[in-house]
Amino acid sequence: MNLNQIHNVYFIGIGGIGMSALARYFMHLGKNVAGYDKTKTQLTDELEALGMNIHFDDEISLIDEKYLNKENTLVVITPAVPKNHSEWNYFLDNDFVVKKRAEVLGIITKDTFCFAIAGTHGKTTTSSILGHILFESGVDVTAFLGGIVENYNSNLIGAGTSVTVVEADEFDRSFLHLHPNLACVTSMDADHLDIYGDASAIEDSFREFAAKVEGEKLFIANGLPLNGDTIGINEEATFSAQNIRIENGFYVFNVKTPNEIIENIQFGLPGHHNLSNALIALAMAKSYGVSNENIKKALASFKGVRRRFSFQIREEKLVYIDDYAHHPTEINAVHQAVRELYPNKKVLAIFQPHLFSRTKDFVDGFAESLSKFDEIGLMEIYPARELPIEGVTSSWLLDKITNTNKHLVQKEEVLGFIKKSTFEVLVTIGAGDIGEMVKDIKKMLYEKV
Repeated sequence: MNLNQIHNVYFIGIGGIGMSALARYFMHLGKNVAGYDKTKTQLTDELEALGMNIHFDDEISLIDEKYLNKENTLVVITPAVPKNHSEWNYFLDNDFVVKKRAEVLGIITKDTFCFAIAGTHGKTTTSSILGHILFESGVDVTAFLGGIVENYNSNLIGAGTSVTVVEADEFDRSFLHLHPNLACVTSMDADHLDIYGDASAIEDSFREFAAKVEGEKLFIANGLPLNGDTIGINEEATFSAQNIRIENGFYVFNVKTPNEIIENIQFGLPGHHNLSNALIALAMAKSYGVSNENIKKALASFKGVRRRFSFQIREEKLVYIDDYAHHPTEINAVHQAVRELYPNKKVLAIFQPHLFSRTKDFVDGFAESLSKFDEIGLMEIYPARELPIEGVTSSWLLDKITNTNKHLVQKEEVLGFIKKSTFEVLVTIGAGDIGEMVKDIKKMLYEKV
């Protein structure tokens, strides 16, 4: 498919974080961009402000006439769209070019030098750090991201045509569409078992992805069953972060590389998981030829990603952090970072589970990770693309949490629950629509103070 012959791009699920990055990209290229999404969000508001026409009812009659010309229109869909979606079926029945988001990324990246960031956790932050390093270093780069980067207030960095940074998403085996020149795997925990069935099938898929690049062109977190350059924190590895300390709220550390030690690197995102993400981005940028000086400067200026340990309030008597974590490993990482920064403060965690299948597959892991907080408010499961599974409820998960200071909280009760609770640090966690509540929670907390 020749993208130069495409004048119109129509997105079904345009408000998705990965889809919206593609929408911004095509609009930057001068294409007409429009789309459908199920719900209006802050992200769809931002896209509409850029001039994209978006509607929220599955109605063929709402599609602008120019997008009904199949000769010059590309239709992009997300895997979350149900099979009975009227607009999707209209485009299929009328022989339009309909591609999954991952396929379109594959087409875009095929003719570029492609950095592909894979892993069940850490993709968005690592991609964002790497995109920031390359862009700040003058590389002709476009980075397609799964989160809004605070430095740019966008999930698209740059508008380059020769280098791309993409998240290599394991969901639906999407990452096998990519053509990476340099790649990494940050983690390989079991996830998406509704797609894969078991952990060994996920590992096989990651091995298939890793085989797309050779040897030293692959960077892996220490301990993963793959062949590549290793990344480690305070341990023996090809690239190792050492002498780690905290100064003025920043991590300061050295990196031991195969042939030198880079000293006194500053990085502002809390948590050892974020240190690991920064280290992988550093290793990839360095292997591409970016100077130590440029890497250090970019790492020090990186402000983070919206909903990734995102400080909403950071005052002496009140701290509010919001995070996208939706897997037990990610919740443990949030807890580690909070305890490191605020070792003696009472922490309240509000968690909204994401997907019935994920809750079912990891219920014991969720219970264990949530039990570590001082107080837990557990919301109902956010279904996203799924129908309920019998017996899989938030009450079931709540029963398994060993900390007795736990509560089941309905969405409409969350603000009142937080208002009554006594805490010094609040963390909201989850990948569902809890992110849309952040503004109201923040406003209420300021009123409470």
